[in-house]
Amino acid sequence: MVVASHLRPGMVIRFEEHLWKIVSVEQRAGQGKMGGVAHAQLLNLDTGTSKEYGFRADVKLEDTPLEKAPMDFLYRDGGNCVFMNPETFEQTEIPAAVIGPQAKLLVEQMRVTVEFVEERPVSVSFPDSIELRVVDTTPPIHGQQDNTRKQAALENGLVIQAPQFIKNGDVIRLDVANLEYMERVRK
Repeated sequence: MVVASHLRPGMVIRFEEHLWKIVSVEQRAGQGKMGGVAHAQLLNLDTGTSKEYGFRADVKLEDTPLEKAPMDFLYRDGGNCVFMNPETFEQTEIPAAVIGPQAKLLVEQMRVTVEFVEERPVSVSFPDSIELRVVDTTPPIHGQQDNTRKQAALENGLVIQAPQFIKNGDVIRLDVANLEYMERVRK
């Protein structure tokens, strides 16, 4: 059991007969006889829906251990992404809908952290940024300002907006949270 005032992002709790992952939490102190409140953004691990909820600071909630394992992405099988544990070679399928929009970032042999609750895969943790190769983009237009953008297709099929100076074969760093260009990688 965990007291609501001790909730932290990344924790998993059982609430209203579902498993919820804490996405964010803001603690607010009470005044006088009013106790504090923990306002939490929750993600339902069964349905993928999110919800905001305010818990009294002294409410006890059932916490569930979250296990993490590094796994290699192998391939897509319909709407599922298949991962393999590099130590045991055990394979796990996770629906792309559970992973979210970041599922587009997966490339073969990419190592990510898969999170399990009660031996069931519930989410995938990506690094803050990843490096991908540009496979198709138009040549730069001379005379254009540097702040204008053009479309660039990446090796994983994702199309993003990139600066004019980016060309085919360049490796770029991509912000995983926003799926946006950060910088060109110089090697």
